[in-house]
Amino acid sequence: LDLSQDLCHFACYLVLSTESFLFQESKRKTPIPSFLADAVRKGPSFKGAIDPFNCVAEELELVEQNLKRSIRSSEKALTEISSHLIYGGGKRIRPMVTLLAFKAFGGKKVEDIVDIATAIELIHTATLLHDDIIDGAEFRRGKESAYKKFGLKATLVTGDFLFIKAFEFAGKFDDTVVQWTADACTRLTEGEMLQGFFNRNTDVTFEDYLEIVRRKTASLFQTGARVGAYLAGANPSVVKKMDQYGLNLGIAFQMIDDVLDIVGHKELLGKPIGMDLRDGNPSLPIILALNARQKAVTEAFECSQPTNAEIREAIEAISQGTAIQQAKTFSKSYAGRAFTLIRKLPPSLGRNGLKTLVQLIVERDF
Repeated sequence: LDLSQDLCHFACYLVLSTESFLFQESKRKTPIPSFLADAVRKGPSFKGAIDPFNCVAEELELVEQNLKRSIRSSEKALTEISSHLIYGGGKRIRPMVTLLAFKAFGGKKVEDIVDIATAIELIHTATLLHDDIIDGAEFRRGKESAYKKFGLKATLVTGDFLFIKAFEFAGKFDDTVVQWTADACTRLTEGEMLQGFFNRNTDVTFEDYLEIVRRKTASLFQTGARVGAYLAGANPSVVKKMDQYGLNLGIAFQMIDDVLDIVGHKELLGKPIGMDLRDGNPSLPIILALNARQKAVTEAFECSQPTNAEIREAIEAISQGTAIQQAKTFSKSYAGRAFTLIRKLPPSLGRNGLKTLVQLIVERDF
């Protein structure tokens, strides 16, 4: 990494953290949708800043209605398994990015954006079902995972069902939007395969990690930001900037997810901590600890079935070292890059929501 650039982006994040985001037109009366209440309760206080949830509360409620309609099936098991995850909560960050980008560039007709925001959330939900199968996860969003409750075959097919439903929504748009959405799906599946290649591989590098995250996590953030700007009528150069905003926001998001897997709280995360160590997934704190040659981390990461005691010892080693602080600094650097890309946009409710969303991503504890 270029150190001078990194410091510059980190400084931009510090500006973001201290700057007032007050924008008088933002005084909405719309309440936070019920499905987001838990996420808002857990998240950071905005202290008078633009609340990104409230910026697009009405549109997010329409996305939620779409999600509920989309999972109806004559095959009751598909509806039940889909409902188990969709009604189980979730932050709806990806559709929020899409809606805020649309609003930031003057998008007016909600019907022009809600369906693609729904498609992006359905794709994300499908990948969670498939991820839980791959990882053998027992918990998701504070309760038993669909894989654990309904079994491998039914969960796998339900994930496929949600992918299909996603493209029913995406297919309502022009070829450009459909292609971008398909490209995101291609990248995230490539990212999953790449992560599998580096499973329990102590030779994994920071560059390898970034490539995994760019594909697996950031691809949907990129697509949401890009599509939102495009459908609002933004010019191609601006659409490209929003693509990069989404990329950097997605990377920052994943880095904080990785940190929380080590130092987070089970009650807030909805799953036990230390799952990346247990599953052998190369998270950022693990990679940084491996580079520091922390023996307990290396042994737990390499072991195909580490014991609870080995996981606890590795978590303690990571927590007491510098990996967590380094990972947070990296996350703030990428958040700063995202902030830089939208800082000079004309003031609007959507733009200020996008700015505050950067802050939410890196300061959250859930």
